[in-house]
Amino acid sequence: MSNWQEKSNKLYRLFRFRDFTEAFSFMTRVAQEAEKMDHHPEWKNAYNVVEIWLSTHDAGDVVTEKDHTLAKRIDALFDY
Repeated sequence: MSNWQEKSNKLYRLFRFRDFTEAFSFMTRVAQEAEKMDHHPEWKNAYNVVEIWLSTHDAGDVVTEKDHTLAKRIDALFDY
């Protein structure tokens, strides 16, 4: 998971895509995976860039194994 950085008690990663449609499609796949886990990211989208921050609110807004698991699933969707 070398592309994720841990900063300020959150896992962070920036993703770049060819265009907005590709970025939005990725966000839809991430949303479906996050919903299955009942673990929802904080994120931002601007045209072809998606930024994601992960932390576990129930644990006091710190990074937990749940965040690392979702990050791995997000990585698998990005490589899709």
